[in-house]
Amino acid sequence: MTDSIAFDARQLTQKTTVELKQELLRLTQDRDFQPLKQKVEYYQEQLEAIVTELSKRNPFPQAEDQVSLVIGVWTPVWSTIPFQDVLPGRVAEQSYQIFHDDAYYANIARYAPGNKLKLGWLQKLASVLLAFDLMVLQKYRVQDGRWQIENIGIKQAIRWQGVDLTITKADSWFTKVARSSLAATSTEIQLKNLNNSTAKKFQTAFRATPQFEHLYIDRDFRIVKTRREAKQRPSYTIAIRRE
Repeated sequence: MTDSIAFDARQLTQKTTVELKQELLRLTQDRDFQPLKQKVEYYQEQLEAIVTELSKRNPFPQAEDQVSLVIGVWTPVWSTIPFQDVLPGRVAEQSYQIFHDDAYYANIARYAPGNKLKLGWLQKLASVLLAFDLMVLQKYRVQDGRWQIENIGIKQAIRWQGVDLTITKADSWFTKVARSSLAATSTEIQLKNLNNSTAKKFQTAFRATPQFEHLYIDRDFRIVKTRREAKQRPSYTIAIRRE
């Protein structure tokens, strides 16, 4: 049993939308790095009923009305997407979903070994180590009331851990890559500095046709249901806007 009490349907209907969103954020705080199996069970036991209630209150249920809302920078605070933690050491506060109004969006994350170290000299050591920045570039559109997603490219960059991957830097990198992709004739996957097992997982995910649905969206809060392919178990992501 988890450390919180599951709500019944009647309790949830009596809560305001703001309270339900705050409850989801509270329940998922500091839980995004738990093993995937544990997160899936936690969703089913503790989060699913709240998500279902919020989906009934979605102020923008039509995909066409969601496009303008999604533009900008978001941080995934909790997710059951297996892909995001294929590599170890993801830095949550330097993980972004960025949507541009030119139909491109990117999932960008920094992976840094030793970034959790707290002791003074160990922390200093980690700051001079290399970090691995990963971008998954995609295109989006809405057609026939559904979000259509296309994988465009996977990019990597090796940088110093001591220099943060800020929103400004991530967005600049995204813009540069998207512009180069406009001139490309085919999708691109760049897989360097990865072992064969990890590279194969990336290749499999990249070749899939993602399915994407907002169960709830407003200006500052999103709950997204995704599938890498139709037969796959759905994944859920809770994201908040970053300025």
